[in-house]
Amino acid sequence: MGQVLHGSAKTTHAIRGELQRSQASVAQLAKRFGINEKTVLKWRKRQSVEDMPMGPKERRSTVLSPMEEAAIVALRVQARLPRISR
Repeated sequence: MGQVLHGSAKTTHAIRGELQRSQASVAQLAKRFGINEKTVLKWRKRQSVEDMPMGPKERRSTVLSPMEEAAIVALRVQARLPRISR
């Protein structure tokens, strides 16, 4: 089973593990893998090679206010329309 990387990911599990195990300098590793030195430092600090979730913790509409969204949900429930999956 392959890895799923987000659109701007430049490192894989293998590269992250190499960053954590290597005795080379931060500058050398950054140049070798074509990444920022801050990225090398970030992965050296972490215990795992797994990516952490990014973005908002709670989904919210970018168009509707919470009151408008609640009104639409209530209308859909009353009209027995199917749920909208995000």
